[in-house]
Amino acid sequence: MKRSAAIICAFLLFAAFTWAQAKVITIGVSLSDTGPSASLGIPNQNGLLLANQHMLAGQKVRFIYLDDASDPATAVQNMKRLISQDNVDVILGPSTTTSTIAVTEAIADAKVPMITFGSASRLILPVDAQKKWVFKTTPSDNIWLTALINEMARKGVKTLGIIAANDPFGESWTDFITKGTAPKGIKITSVEKVNRDDPSATAEALRAVSNHPDAILIVAVGTAADTPSEALYQLGYKGMIFHCGAMVNADFLRVGGRTVEGIYSPSPPLIVSEQLPDGYPTKKTGVAFLKLYESKYGTVSQYAGHAWDAIQLLKVAIPIAIKKGQPGTGEFREALRDALENDIHNVVGVQAIYNMTPEDHSGIDQRGMVMVQVVNGDWKLESYPNY
Repeated sequence: MKRSAAIICAFLLFAAFTWAQAKVITIGVSLSDTGPSASLGIPNQNGLLLANQHMLAGQKVRFIYLDDASDPATAVQNMKRLISQDNVDVILGPSTTTSTIAVTEAIADAKVPMITFGSASRLILPVDAQKKWVFKTTPSDNIWLTALINEMARKGVKTLGIIAANDPFGESWTDFITKGTAPKGIKITSVEKVNRDDPSATAEALRAVSNHPDAILIVAVGTAADTPSEALYQLGYKGMIFHCGAMVNADFLRVGGRTVEGIYSPSPPLIVSEQLPDGYPTKKTGVAFLKLYESKYGTVSQYAGHAWDAIQLLKVAIPIAIKKGQPGTGEFREALRDALENDIHNVVGVQAIYNMTPEDHSGIDQRGMVMVQVVNGDWKLESYPNY
């Protein structure tokens, strides 16, 4: 009897241990912590580390962090490792549009949900067999463009030159801005392409300036956007300079210095949370996060907010998914994907109010976008939408 009881007790202990192990949710993270897009990836990681706990929505979690070095090929390798070796339940990242495009096929084939911090609409649209597994906490192109083009129209811009990165992000933005400016009576005078690691953009800036546009738009990510800004400054261009928003961080200001003074850009509202009017939907959460972040890491970045908000979405989705499958299984991953798509309603983040649908895997409306200007080396709120 004693031997039988011991065997039963050992079995129950083993079962309890196995059950506890099965309940651990594994979150894979692949970010651009080094390389040209590090000014995005490092704040992404800081935002996750602030939210990184052993428990999330009442469940045990573990995070596995990998660096893709701002290289799409490395991002693909990271995804394959996270999927095949670590059996992750969800992936956070990559930091950029280009790397996200590169990894989408791998995550769709493995049927693992991913919340990316890349911004282009093409990452989630159209929602087909591959993109059904991709979500993002960044506003889609139409949200950025509405704020940007409305601001150009308010400021009387009639002609616009474009200097864009020669990559999928730049191509996507160029297409959208060309279509979006026409209804506002804004004519595109030229489109110049630059590589993100080019040491100079003087030739491209010269061609853009030669058409004497009222304004020039620079479409580039992170500190790569400083190069065209510096070229325009050195040429003495006196028109307005707009950016696409993918460079709104402290590193862009540090590298650009006086050459970026006065530029305009759309931005999620986090970085100017304290300047927002009382009652703005994200002011309370934004100010709280801003203070938390700056107490540990210094100047806040919108890219930290993208990562923090991804955790807020998981806090809603995980309790729903756990009822339909155990972590580590296909059933759980699919249930988590379904919950992200169908159960994110009016979730207040630090950057936006999220309402996901089967047709919209970003779920951000115009309340998640403001216009800012660089004034005395810092970001100043220029305008904001009605709320």
